[in-house]
Parts: sequence; structure tokens; C-alpha cells
Amino acid sequence: MIATAFIMAVSFAAIFFIVQQTVINNLDQDLSYEANKHTGEVRISNDSIVFTNKAEWEEREHHEVQVNPVFIQLIDCNGRLMDKSPNLKSNNLDFNPSNLNGHFDTFIENRSIRQVQVPLIEQGITEGYILAAMSSESAKSVILKLRNTLVIAYLAVLLGLYFISRFIAGRSILPVQNVTKTIQEIGSKNLTKRVDLPLIRDEIYELSYGFNELLDRIENALEREKQFTSDASHELRTPLTALRGTLEILIRKTRTPEEYEEKIQFGLTEIDRMTITLEQLLLLARLDSKDESKKVELIELPATVNESLAHFKREIQEKELQVSLNYNDKDEFLVPNYYTYLILENILSNAIKYSKINGKLTIACLVSKDRIVCTVKDEGIGIKQEDLQHIYDNFFRSDALNHKQIKGNGLGLSIVKKAADAINAQLKINSELSKGTEVHISFPLNQ
Repeated sequence: MIATAFIMAVSFAAIFFIVQQTVINNLDQDLSYEANKHTGEVRISNDSIVFTNKAEWEEREHHEVQVNPVFIQLIDCNGRLMDKSPNLKSNNLDFNPSNLNGHFDTFIENRSIRQVQVPLIEQGITEGYILAAMSSESAKSVILKLRNTLVIAYLAVLLGLYFISRFIAGRSILPVQNVTKTIQEIGSKNLTKRVDLPLIRDEIYELSYGFNELLDRIENALEREKQFTSDASHELRTPLTALRGTLEILIRKTRTPEEYEEKIQFGLTEIDRMTITLEQLLLLARLDSKDESKKVELIELPATVNESLAHFKREIQEKELQVSLNYNDKDEFLVPNYYTYLILENILSNAIKYSKINGKLTIACLVSKDRIVCTVKDEGIGIKQEDLQHIYDNFFRSDALNHKQIKGNGLGLSIVKKAADAINAQLKINSELSKGTEVHISFPLNQ
């Protein structure tokens, strides 16, 4: 409103001064024209300066009504009155020696007039001056009315703009008020509430959309925290119970060294199991954060496969597995090192763990169109068809009761799925019970 008031004040002032100057200029032009016209009707002889057609003026004044009369007066160089128009009667025009060729305002009988003084030159010598004047009251009346009109219009327009702006601003601020109200209503118990998006895709829309995305991230973070707490308490309760039961049995009576050693060894096994579970749970939580820096370092896929196989060398030898790795040396298999290692380590761990003695493990790498495909095939116990849709769920183990001797907590494929999603890799698992499992990992080419 302050800016608008200032701009309007400048605009209205400019209008006022332009009109005022135009009216005065028109009056001055008329004065100059009358003065120059009557200069040709002046006769200078000896020391006298008189009008040559003064009788005609007097006759014209008796028969015509002059709307805006022109007053003419002749003076000599010393300012002495020589002659004047009949309409001046007993009045005289003031001579202003300091403004000989300019226009200025003055008064006659308390009436405003505009006056000009033109020198009368005879043979290069100034013999006197012709003074011409016209009433300026009508011009000043127009200017005064314009000023009053602009002041009233200024106040009226400013007041109207104030209420219109207040109304529009109130309508415009409604989405912000809705956002504020929603923020005040949102708490830890109702994070599912979201800000209604405006129909118009303006800055308020972007603000609301960004705020909803922030709420999504906060809700996901809290859900991950709840999931981690739930998973950790669920998975750690069993080994802790087993440890407590073992220790309670030990303190009931004196045991032989062999019994103590057996129970301590069992306790250490349970501690190792808890350690692995905790590490995997923490890894799942880290994978949810999607650290972009871990996607930068690239490595050849066969090198990662060899590194993972070396990590499971003892397990492979114990089961006497035949491992085959096939790929074309001429192809380039660049993939993100960190996430690819997590995927292959867990998939190979499952393939080796569920393979039969003297079984075969086949790994193939190839470049197909815009993808890098890695296939891991084993001849293990396989997975039931109805369980394939649950294999990525946390702590899910297919037909766990029938192979209790195989250690695991059901987190491996959950890690694989999140690691694959982090680098836009695709997973496809085919399995047949008692015949084996085949896993296809498809990485985007040119990461």
C-alpha cells in the first residue's frame, strides 16, 4: 500500500503540474499574440505613444460583450502612462522593470491577471513598452478544480485499493493458513495427515507439496525405527532366553568341566547369532538412507563374484561344491562396488548354505542390451512356489521347520532387495522344490 500510494502520488502530481503548465502556456501564448498584434496599432511621435484606432475600440466595446477581455496599456521608457485601452477605465497595469520580456501574475481591482511587457522599438531604440494583460481567474479556477479532483480521487482510489487488496490478500493467504493449521494438528500419533494441495500450481502448491514430502520422509524414518525395534526385539528374544536358561541350569548345581565347556560354547554360539542379526538389522537401516556416495565407486562384476566366492571358500570345500563362473573377458561389467557386494554375498551365501553335498553352483555374467545380467544357479533344496512371494520379508524362512540344521534369520534376501533398489537393479528368482534355485540380477548398463 505504501508503494502504491507513493506511485499514485507521483503520477497525480505529474498530471497536475502538466495540466497547470499547459493552461498557463496557452494563456501566455494568447497574451503574446495580443501584445504583438496591438504593437502594429501604436503610433510614436516625439515624446508621445498613442493608439491609432482607439475610437474603434471604444465603439466595439459598446456593441460587443467580451468574455475574456484583453487590457492594453502604453508606457514610455520611464514608466509614465501614455495611453491605454478603454476597458481599463480608471485602472492601470503595473510596470515591472525586472521582467521586461516575460510573463508574470499580478492583480487589478483584486482580480488575478496574467501580464506581459513587450518593448516598442523604433529605429533600433526602445521608445516604450506595450503592456498586455488578461484575466487568469478562469485558468486558476480550472487548476484549482483539477487539484481538488485529484486529491479526492487519490484518497478514494487509495481507500478502494486498500479494501480490495485486503480482500485479495485474505483469499491468497488461505492456503498458507490451511498449511499452518495442518502443521499444528500433526503430531507423532497422526503422521498420516497431509496438507491439501491447492488446485493452482503456484508457490503455495510447491510449499505444500514439499511439506508433504518432508512428512513422508519423517513417517518413513519413524516406521523404520519402529520396524528395527520390533525386528530386533523379536529376533533377539529367542537367543537371550536360551542364554538365560543355560546360565540358570549351570548355577543350580556343580557341573563337570566338560558340561561347563559345552554350555559356554552354546552361549558363545548364541552371542554370535545375535551379533550377526544385529549387524544385518543395522545394515537394513543404513540401506534405507540410500547413501549416494556408495554408488560412485565402480568395479568389474566378475571381480566382485570372485571376492565373494573367496569369502565362502571354507563352506564350499566342506560341501565339496563344483563352482563354475562364466563370462566374456571382452565385455565390460562395471557395477557399484558396495551394493553389488552386498547382493552377491547374500545370494551366494544362500546358494551355498542350501546346496546339497557334491552339488553344482553355476554363476554367469553377460551384457544384454542395456543391462548387465548375473545369474546364480544352485542344485539345492529349492523353495515352495507359494513361499516365493514372501522371500523378501524380514525374518521369513521357507519351510524352516524341515531344515532346522541350516542356520539363518531370514534377513539375507531383505538386504538383497534393498541393495538392488538402491542402484535400480532388478531381481528375479525361480525355484523348484528339491531341484534348486536360479537368481537373475539385472544391473543398469553405464551406471
